[in-house]
Amino acid sequence: MTRRSHLVAWARVTALTWALSTGTVQAQVPSLVMASTTSTEQSGLFSHLLPTFKQASGIDIKVVALGTGQALDMGRRGDADVLFVHDQAAEEKFVADGFGVKRFAVMYNDFVLVGLANDPAKTRGKDIVAALQKVAHAQANFISRGDKSGTHAAELRYWKLAGVDNKGSGYKECGCGMGPALNIASSTGAYALTDRGTWLNFKNRQDLQVLVEGDNRLFNQYGVMVVNPAKHPHVKADLAQKFVDWVVSPAGQTSIAAYKVGGEVLFFPNAGK
Repeated sequence: MTRRSHLVAWARVTALTWALSTGTVQAQVPSLVMASTTSTEQSGLFSHLLPTFKQASGIDIKVVALGTGQALDMGRRGDADVLFVHDQAAEEKFVADGFGVKRFAVMYNDFVLVGLANDPAKTRGKDIVAALQKVAHAQANFISRGDKSGTHAAELRYWKLAGVDNKGSGYKECGCGMGPALNIASSTGAYALTDRGTWLNFKNRQDLQVLVEGDNRLFNQYGVMVVNPAKHPHVKADLAQKFVDWVVSPAGQTSIAAYKVGGEVLFFPNAGK
């Protein structure tokens, strides 16, 4: 051993000894990446849910909040270990194409149409299809997320059901998350489709209120999937499966049901149904 290598080895041993004596050496905390929707993040659910999971498992989860389409793209690239999203048709295709191991239903809530209290397009009621027809006919302001998210996919389905090709001069796409879209709607007096969870946690409502709700077509299902390690061997499938197993277990489902804002439940657990 040269004098230099001897000194380097001595320095490393000295540093390790000092670290051990001062308690600064810590075991590395296992972690994984979850690609999810902006609605689960901006509703505050993950701030409630993930600390409970970490306490139960010791696993850290880094959330990348995107539209569902972008979250699925992350999974296809192998840039996430687990997906928590809400576009069932797209999720099932993701699994069928071999990118996901298995899809599990986790929870649901619903979409609502919000707009100004004076409801200039006269949309108020229970029928989302009739409401969008009225928005288009009135050329009313409407803010679409336009980001290939689960909410955007649902909105496009409703426009299609409404038979509307020309959505009107007031229709604008922001290419943004649910919170920013609601901020634009509140500042411009526009209509917007939103998941109820984000709406209940949204503080900048100004004169916006829920105008259309209760239509069975507004049902909003969330699913969770481990990214397939056969496609991407570096994926932390074992850790991801631990999260999936927990979130669909009685403990995880109870934690979801316990999350409330202003006394209202934001998401209803329905794993295994």
